[in-house]
Amino acid sequence: MERTDEIGFGGLKLIQDPEEFCYGIDAVLLSSYVKIKKKDSLVIDFGTGNGILPLVLSHKTAALKIVGIELQQKVSELAKRNIALNDLDGRIEIINADVRDMLSHFSPNSFDAVVSNPPYMGRNSGVKNQKQAKTLARHESTADLGEFFNAASYLLKDRGDFFLVHRPARLVDCMALGRQSKLEPKGIRLIHPNKSSLPNIVLLHFVKNGRPELRFEKPLYIYKKNGDYTAEVLKIYEKT
Repeated sequence: MERTDEIGFGGLKLIQDPEEFCYGIDAVLLSSYVKIKKKDSLVIDFGTGNGILPLVLSHKTAALKIVGIELQQKVSELAKRNIALNDLDGRIEIINADVRDMLSHFSPNSFDAVVSNPPYMGRNSGVKNQKQAKTLARHESTADLGEFFNAASYLLKDRGDFFLVHRPARLVDCMALGRQSKLEPKGIRLIHPNKSSLPNIVLLHFVKNGRPELRFEKPLYIYKKNGDYTAEVLKIYEKT
């Protein structure tokens, strides 16, 4: 059953269906990691789901236009409703399309930044959820990680930015695929549940045709010992 939540960013609201898929902290962390250089920037989100990332980026950045790509028609319709609910139709566009088919929708070198919270699990890994929407969101059921990188490289302008959230277990894949796609890894930030836990999320920044130089950023810890969010996470979520 659908519900409407306030997500804590400038009064933005989000319609979600727990039976399908609800956004997690990964999308919020990625939105805080994205840096948009110019006010007239064009940004595209691969696998936008219910539109959470374009919505938060519309609040956190000065991007002129944000496009969300979503493969599942039902989910893309929900994303469109979320954009309309927040009166952002003029700034955010949702397109029901496959990441592998960007050639049919856009010219090459047409975006300043690409962002993505892609499926983390390979086609043959993990236990698939019985709900198709959750399976497609979590597993590479259609486009694989390499195709996400290829699509990003196709769409990005020279020196354009690709921001990605993934799992540390796929870090080698991300680095290798980045270079194969002319997307040079420039930044990495590891996310830990708490100070005594190993990282379970990684934020990555690639630059198209960038020079080799990878910068490690300080780790981010989600929870304090008592289970509350750390001050840094609360700052990401703070209402402005």
